Amino acid sequence: MEKTEYTDLSLLAPDERKAYLFSRQKELLDTLLAHNAVTAEQYEKSLSDLARKMGFC
Repeated sequence: MEKTEYTDLSLLAPDERKAYLFSRQKELLDTLLAHNAVTAEQYEKSLSDLARKMGFC
């Protein structure tokens, strides 16, 4: 089993917090794709929507 990383988000600057949360969400999407729980199309749409909503594109 993978070791879960816990970070005290209150210690991060707002931009760092946003980047950290984005990376965690992306990891979840990567896992879903790797286990065929979502299609490549669903993955791309979800990742695109996430990046847009968080201001990364």
